[in-house]
Amino acid sequence: MFGLETDVFILLFISLFAACAFEFVNGFHDTANAVATVIYTNSLKPTVAVVWSGICNFAGVLLGGIGVAMGIVNLLPVELLVDQNVYHSVAMVMALLLSAIIWNVGTWYFGLPSSSSHTLIGSILGVGLAFSTMPENTEGGSAVNWEKAIETGEALLLSPLLGFSLVIVLMFLIRKIVPEETKDQLFKEPKKNTPPPSWIRGILVATCSLVSFFHGSNDGQKGVGLIMLILIGIVPFQFAVNPNIDPKLLQSNITGIEQTIAALNPAQLSSVNRERLAETKQELANLRTLVASSQTTNNQISKEKRLNVRRDLLLINSHMSKISVDEGANLSPNQMKMLRDSLGEEKGIRRFTDYAPLWVIFMVALSLGLGTMIGWRRIVVTVGEKIGKQHLTYAQGASAELVAALMIALSSWRHLPVSTTHILSSGIAGSMVANKGVKNLQFGTVRNIALAWVLTLPVSILLSFTLYTVFRWLI
Repeated sequence: MFGLETDVFILLFISLFAACAFEFVNGFHDTANAVATVIYTNSLKPTVAVVWSGICNFAGVLLGGIGVAMGIVNLLPVELLVDQNVYHSVAMVMALLLSAIIWNVGTWYFGLPSSSSHTLIGSILGVGLAFSTMPENTEGGSAVNWEKAIETGEALLLSPLLGFSLVIVLMFLIRKIVPEETKDQLFKEPKKNTPPPSWIRGILVATCSLVSFFHGSNDGQKGVGLIMLILIGIVPFQFAVNPNIDPKLLQSNITGIEQTIAALNPAQLSSVNRERLAETKQELANLRTLVASSQTTNNQISKEKRLNVRRDLLLINSHMSKISVDEGANLSPNQMKMLRDSLGEEKGIRRFTDYAPLWVIFMVALSLGLGTMIGWRRIVVTVGEKIGKQHLTYAQGASAELVAALMIALSSWRHLPVSTTHILSSGIAGSMVANKGVKNLQFGTVRNIALAWVLTLPVSILLSFTLYTVFRWLI
């Protein structure tokens, strides 16, 4: 497979298996976020709820695109982490996978709704920081895309606070707008083993389905991004760029970027951007030569050139994005649009680097969907019983789920990874506060969830940093 030596193929297989294991754990770790409300309001039986949630997660991965996945890939400048020793890439992959799985399984065992997103991103950052201490890091500094890391961190940190606040607002609006007789049904405690009225049940099942689907579209993409990291790291000659797009299509993109460059006055740019501009011109010349030469065969970039092409494409995108916002660039709206189109994911150069094979998406969808159907009970109990002092009402369940679904959908549209766990659990907490005030919270559980929220990033960074260092020492 992929023309690999036997030992490298075995390591690749182990890495892919570990990535699927992470998504499987992610599935049963995060299942409670979607099914707790329908179970505790008797809208669905537990078995039916988790199977249906698994199906919706599966569909979410298949239909959710790859924007979030590429956000994960771009946290690390993979072209820096790939050196001539494939075992170093394996050490990177295994370190981040093991650290993520260790923390996920540990918090699941103790019934804590911690974030798989925080865990994976912390693990990736830990590996990047560890790489910065290695001799092959000739670039100096840490091998982390800090701009993307900060953007991702802001999304992860702010989303639970927004979830908490928006549920309180939604509960307030429901109390003000809904007629009194309907309000009585929505805010009463569910009777034991008795399903709610059909219209309430329909709302709760619909919101459960939406959370499950958008969880798949967001968290599933993280698994896709993780597997692409593995493939680019271990077999870059096969996966560094999309082999299914004719490289001659780059010619129009190169022309568009060169036209933008022609409109720039280098003397008006900052010294840093003048250097970036000079590098970009050289990278564009390299690409134009490659596309026009015999280095492309059968409408594909030759395997030995793919990693270099990936480097050039990513550097051109990064450099031009920064140059275009320089005060001295003075680009017109039409010129900016042409540059965005030339760099973009749909028709620009990023379509060559931002991709995932269908078999990768299907493998992640299957792992997440199956994981969703197993091991759900521990965290369902925490979400359903231990965040608040009262039983979950219909209004609380629907409000928390609806806000979670909308926020995850918006984040996926913006290509940002967020924590389904923390959005949903903070939404449940907000619904409890909206119902009877802060005194309605069980502060022991809230404290433990908040502690897991705070500790996940530093612990996963430390774990992956340590594991990568140890693995590299053993190689």
